[in-house]
Amino acid sequence: MNGSTALRRKILCGDALQVLWTLPRDSARLVVADPPYGKVLCGEAWDNQWADTEAYLAWSARWMVGALQVLCPGGLLYCFGQVGKREHVWLHLLSQAARGWTFHDLIIWDRCVGYNERRDSFTPAYEMILVLRKDGAPPFFNKDAVREPYDAATAARYARDRRYKNAAARWTHLCRGKYATNLWRIPSLKGQSKERVGHPSQKPLALIERIVLSSSAPGDLVLDPFLGSGTTAVACEKYGRNWLGIEASPEYCLLAQARIEAARKGVCWAGEAA
Repeated sequence: MNGSTALRRKILCGDALQVLWTLPRDSARLVVADPPYGKVLCGEAWDNQWADTEAYLAWSARWMVGALQVLCPGGLLYCFGQVGKREHVWLHLLSQAARGWTFHDLIIWDRCVGYNERRDSFTPAYEMILVLRKDGAPPFFNKDAVREPYDAATAARYARDRRYKNAAARWTHLCRGKYATNLWRIPSLKGQSKERVGHPSQKPLALIERIVLSSSAPGDLVLDPFLGSGTTAVACEKYGRNWLGIEASPEYCLLAQARIEAARKGVCWAGEAA
């Protein structure tokens, strides 16, 4: 799905609830959404704009309706969320979304490091990604695009397994790597990471790349309704996807644009502080 030529590879600065309804229907193959989690980042006004849980859930339902109308039949919508003491609203969001639309998957992102602020419970070390599917066509999914390599010792051990009669075919499979599960162990961005550009909830490029590679094809349109620092656009530029980003903050729009321009030149831009 290529989408409208006029809307390819652009940042639309505005409120997602308003902008989504102006976009062509059934035009995007994939939606990657990292919305505000709702009263999790206490110092950010954009994450504390709802009076209560019900208001946040109503807002979430509205943007999901808008995003799904842009998604083509068979397309997938990935939505980030988190469970914790302040983030328990995500449990209600999961239930609401699964009742309203077709559930496709739930991915656990192991961040490889926990939040050490919890003193009276286990240290949270993961986030979740809810995947919804738009009905009307079989889902588009390329499992081969995100295989994970075997280490040399494991590959050699599996190659000696006598249950597999075709040794050559078995070795070819081992060289291609194993199929990824829905438990993703990808390190979060540390404070000194060269990838960080100044957004408080920036996701690792490797995390978004896995979504883009598995759930879209070159030339497809990928929509990010909460573009933030522009990671989805950077992944799309790298792998030949068209993209469209919506971002309410003019400051983050400028940040994302600078990062995208650097990516087009093959430069890893790490912000003015780098």
